[in-house]
Amino acid sequence: MYTPTSSRAANAYRQVGVQSAVTDATPHTLVQMLFDGLMQRLQAARGDLQRGDVQAKGLHLGQAVQIMGEGLKASLNTEQGGELAQNLNALYDYCIRQLTLANLHNDVKPVEEVIALIEPVARGWKEIGTSGQAAEG
Repeated sequence: MYTPTSSRAANAYRQVGVQSAVTDATPHTLVQMLFDGLMQRLQAARGDLQRGDVQAKGLHLGQAVQIMGEGLKASLNTEQGGELAQNLNALYDYCIRQLTLANLHNDVKPVEEVIALIEPVARGWKEIGTSGQAAEG
């Protein structure tokens, strides 16, 4: 399959931009990027399920599970984070199970539940960053 040069160049430019953003990001910003990517995948999966697009649903749910497991869970420090980190770990495990069920049964309800559970956590994380920047400024 042939991809036009302009499309390949645009993709390369985007990848460099993402790589630069990751390289220059603070640990807090990296976690925020994970939450942003997770919410995008969850919203996409919800739409895929509503449209009956099984292939796209599987891709987006797989990416969401990967972000949660290899990104958010892996970034938890259970020693320093104490009970909060343990609770987040349990929440992420539960959400991963729900997304797996959603994928197996083509059911949008578990995806909507995960969105409802993760949105406040993501919003809180974003607010922590905003208040931290205000304190520094």
